[in-house]
Amino acid sequence: MATQVQEKFSVSNPDHAWGVVSDVSKLVKCVPGAKVLEAEGPTKAKAEIKVDMGSMAMTFSGPVEIVEQDDGSKRAVITAKAKEAGGQSNADGTVTITIGGDGGTVDATANVSGKAASMGEGTVQAVLQQLVKQFTANLAKA
Repeated sequence: MATQVQEKFSVSNPDHAWGVVSDVSKLVKCVPGAKVLEAEGPTKAKAEIKVDMGSMAMTFSGPVEIVEQDDGSKRAVITAKAKEAGGQSNADGTVTITIGGDGGTVDATANVSGKAASMGEGTVQAVLQQLVKQFTANLAKA
């Protein structure tokens, strides 16, 4: 099941925010419930995220990578491929973050399968929307 979210946000220091976005270890720290398990340089890491999907708490882990990065336009594309710890769900996503002026946008697409998808599109959409909202608030404070 695929779902998409777009969120606009404000930042007080666009250059600092770009510094966070362009370093995957700093970026992951802004995602609620996420942590870096093993950094493989500034653009690649193995990460873990704990999310509540309706009545289920799930832990996903897998690689996160900045696959495109343009310092001039302050635009980055990040991919993540995660499996649930219990092995019954997968979640793959692509996030495009653009920073310009005093703000930016996050465009997120997630493909969820298995047990997580059984919660329904509305629940998956709500969880993704909440993660992106909290991420942008954390990025603004980072």
